[in-house]
Amino acid sequence: MSNPLTAWERIELIRNKNRPTARDYIPMIFEHFIEMHGDRCYGDDEAIIGGIGRIARVPVTIIAHVKGRNLEENKKTNFAMPHPEGYRKALRLMKQAEKFGRPVICLVDTPGAYCGIGAEERGQHEAIAKNLMEMMRLKTPILTIVLGEGGSGGALGLAVCDELAMLQNATYSVISPRGFASILWKDASREKEAANLIRITAEDLKEFGICDAIIPEPVGGAHRNPALAAEAISGYVRQAIPNFIQKPIDNLLQTRYIKFRKVGAFSET
Repeated sequence: MSNPLTAWERIELIRNKNRPTARDYIPMIFEHFIEMHGDRCYGDDEAIIGGIGRIARVPVTIIAHVKGRNLEENKKTNFAMPHPEGYRKALRLMKQAEKFGRPVICLVDTPGAYCGIGAEERGQHEAIAKNLMEMMRLKTPILTIVLGEGGSGGALGLAVCDELAMLQNATYSVISPRGFASILWKDASREKEAANLIRITAEDLKEFGICDAIIPEPVGGAHRNPALAAEAISGYVRQAIPNFIQKPIDNLLQTRYIKFRKVGAFSET
């Protein structure tokens, strides 16, 4: 799949205020969605939405980062940067999905987990680390789709999965280009240069064996035709789910483990 846009051009595109968010996609892709709230410990983090729904008559659990379209929405969702209670809510819903045999669909779109004092005091790193551990051994299929930004551990906390897909213009990286430029060159203004250097596009990640599928977007980006973008995501999910729900759980978990060990080995070379 050819895409002539540079990494920086894609970042500008996925930051477009009209780009569809998880709250736009969910009703277009899933039927009878029922949102669930809270981590049963501290509160309800609106940076992550979760609930149950159906697609192709299959009950699924949907968990997604939530971006806003304007300042008020972004303030409400903390600019899609989850607190630890968001990851704990996500894990609670994943364990519920495991109990009832529902596949889990994660929609990733975050610049990263929130790094404020309160989040650190409430165990941000522990919450993300626990998600990584529990998702690796969750006894139900997990599909993750990167809708836009897939930033650092904030993205990875919903991205341990059996198959990772990315929208054509999405990015996925261990650190943001601004963070990369700040650390490497001590100059955050060089983020455009960093973006085009650190290989964060869907094609790059597919080449590295991290991304398993690239979902096409409408010409000009998903905001040009959200319904067509949602149709492409829906088609991918409908095709992928049967491949995993038919697998014996032991085989599913072993394949998931090998997938991430293989990626880890690649990154160390």
